[in-house]
Amino acid sequence: ALIAGWGGVTLAYRKRLIDAPSYTLNHEEVHKALEEGIVFAEGLSPLKIDVDAHQHVESLTMTHQALGDDGEWSETGEVRLPARTVLIAAGTNPNTVLAREDAHNFVLDGHYFRACDERGEPVRPERAISKPKQPNVFMSRRDDGRFISFFGDLHPSYFGNVVKAMGSAKQGYPTVSKVLAGVAPATAVESSAFIERLNDELRATVHAVNRLTPTIVEVVVKAKRAARRFQPGQFYRLQNYEMNSAHVDGTRLAMEGLAMTGAWVDAERGLVSTIVLEMGGSSDLCNTLAPGEPIVLMGPTGQPTEIAGDETVMLVGGGLGNAVLFSIGQALRAAGSKVLYFAGYKKLIDRYKVSEIEAAADVVIWCCDEAPGFKPTRPQDRTIVANIVDAIAAYAEGRLGDPAIAVAQVDRIVAIGSDRMMAAVGAARHAVLARHLKPSHHALGSINSPMQCMMKEICAQCLQPHRDRATGRISYVFSCFNQDQALDQVDFPALNERLRQNSVQEKLTAQWIGRCLDKLHPGRVAA
Repeated sequence: ALIAGWGGVTLAYRKRLIDAPSYTLNHEEVHKALEEGIVFAEGLSPLKIDVDAHQHVESLTMTHQALGDDGEWSETGEVRLPARTVLIAAGTNPNTVLAREDAHNFVLDGHYFRACDERGEPVRPERAISKPKQPNVFMSRRDDGRFISFFGDLHPSYFGNVVKAMGSAKQGYPTVSKVLAGVAPATAVESSAFIERLNDELRATVHAVNRLTPTIVEVVVKAKRAARRFQPGQFYRLQNYEMNSAHVDGTRLAMEGLAMTGAWVDAERGLVSTIVLEMGGSSDLCNTLAPGEPIVLMGPTGQPTEIAGDETVMLVGGGLGNAVLFSIGQALRAAGSKVLYFAGYKKLIDRYKVSEIEAAADVVIWCCDEAPGFKPTRPQDRTIVANIVDAIAAYAEGRLGDPAIAVAQVDRIVAIGSDRMMAAVGAARHAVLARHLKPSHHALGSINSPMQCMMKEICAQCLQPHRDRATGRISYVFSCFNQDQALDQVDFPALNERLRQNSVQEKLTAQWIGRCLDKLHPGRVAA
């Protein structure tokens, strides 16, 4: 009755309920769903999502299919299901990203990792079976007798659901224990000391929280392994622990996982600087973190930015995007490239970390929408009251003085900022900026898709359509795996829609968390 009162939930499936993997593999979950009032609609295949005048979903048009006496499915017409929220489960594939990142240790056998026996010889496990006679859970053998094991959805025997995944661990445990028993310990350190060392390396704590602008906060985290592994262009996933979070009016101020820019690292001290823009909701909770507080810091994740030497690179940063470019610019200069940096801001108070930006560039063009603009502190730098595109055009045309690095020398552009800014830069390259740029230049944007798991091709929250300019062919990229994408291929209207897809929930959450923070900190000034 409660679900029906909210408008109801309908699960549309292209075949019959008895054909669904959820029913054939674990019928109890179907039974419980029906008990809760969820409706199961059979023989429906999605055709299109219908939107209203505000580009919000209002219904789902489905093709109705019927099963004939010959056992074949055939279309019988179309139906339209009213819907304000549409969640799509489009099937799964084993996540084999590791094979692309480390082909030596992770070899594929078809769509799955290749299994091996206890001698390291390749074997073919029984397929799609919950309890194989021989649980072949190893995929790679090291020379010292250690193995890499794999279970659950990654395994051709155990894929399908959580129950089978748990069963795979139960079945594989004796095999793993047997192998470990035959391998000498890698260290003579006592267990307690070893665990203490792991905690020191892997557990993250807040080192400092620094307010940089009225809306931007820097959270410096002590996380030794995460600091050492960072490469320019990568990011982190940060959240607090629920048990340590504040409690206000029955609400635990626990964060969702936030994609955080890796601004800089100090590998020797084990420090990672992450920067967040306060936009309401979980981002507003970062300022409540306290030095010494344990937190979750996953990463670094994502693809590092390509750092080439002997190039002329134009960096284009908008607002928070400038934080990503600190480390990229410094790495490019260290590799021997020249860096021309356009740093853009809406307001004068939005600028932060000026010395870091100067260290990241041979020449900086300070751009601001608000007069009187910024005052450069280096002779080669320039300033202008204009948006990014107009600033690039003005610099290229010599309206800001003789350019120390000509736009015509640029081999590569890296733009990082809002979706609108990156779209504008991408389009301007074929319009107002076309005559100033090399025809052969490459232009990339660090795409700010919505993020959830940030574990590389798992949840598809960050899925980004690409459209080939020549053929119109559409392909898809997981932005959390590879943020740097060709500006000419990114479907920016689709990105904008993706960024707005949870706007109602985000606005409600922002208002509620704002209310809680007002009670927790009376007199606080909201961003």
